[in-house]
Amino acid sequence: MSATTMETAVTATAPEPMIKADAVRKSYGQLEVLKGIDLQVARGEVVCLIGPSGSGKSTLLRCMNHLESIEGGRMWVDGKVMGYDIKGSKLHEQPHAKVCRSRTEIGMVFQHFNLFPHMTVLENLIEAPRLVLKESRAAASNRAMVLLDSVGLADKAKAYPRQLSGGQQQRVAIARALCMKPKVMLFDEPTSALDPELVGEVLKVMKDLAATGMTMVVVTHEMNFARDVADRVVFMDNGHVVESGPAKDVIGNPQHERTRAFLASVL
Repeated sequence: MSATTMETAVTATAPEPMIKADAVRKSYGQLEVLKGIDLQVARGEVVCLIGPSGSGKSTLLRCMNHLESIEGGRMWVDGKVMGYDIKGSKLHEQPHAKVCRSRTEIGMVFQHFNLFPHMTVLENLIEAPRLVLKESRAAASNRAMVLLDSVGLADKAKAYPRQLSGGQQQRVAIARALCMKPKVMLFDEPTSALDPELVGEVLKVMKDLAATGMTMVVVTHEMNFARDVADRVVFMDNGHVVESGPAKDVIGNPQHERTRAFLASVL
């Protein structure tokens, strides 16, 4: 087999990434927030996005499930262009209903918990599986209770969000996202709204989830979490990926001056 044939064979059998950003651009008016981002996330990989506020981390995350549309490039999730149909060489934005169907396979946890205040914890978890996945109440409830147990909150099933601490509410939000059986989980600074003493309980749930092989992309300022849990750390600044690599390299031995300056300010 020639070198060219061998290279083709290897490429053909390489696993398709769960997420792929190709020259993704995003602007708000005259402000360009993402300036041609290239990024791949392998299946089962945990990637942490770090960088200063305004660097484009959260915007990139929101483009992954088309909460933000893009002005250039393409974003793939599980082999499909997210939010667009390809007709010839052009992208055409999908109808809202079709985008929503694609989002059902992408779990997302926000800074703020966004739980329905008038529903119990259990009702929060089973609402989407019943309405979107058309599951029976019994099936959805059974899975919800398993997930609540996994985040240490099975005893809170009948409680209302106002009766929970911030850390408990965020753990409920994670369980709620998992109730939809997503292929990938996105976390947008999930501990930033929590009191410091509550951060650890949420990070533990995320560590446990990573250990199951769930594909995860996490925007975070928790450098210890990124160092201990991430397979790869991506440092962003001013709409660019500045540095990317294993956590021990990017955090422990950064090569770019801008990365070193950022880490010196936060560690």
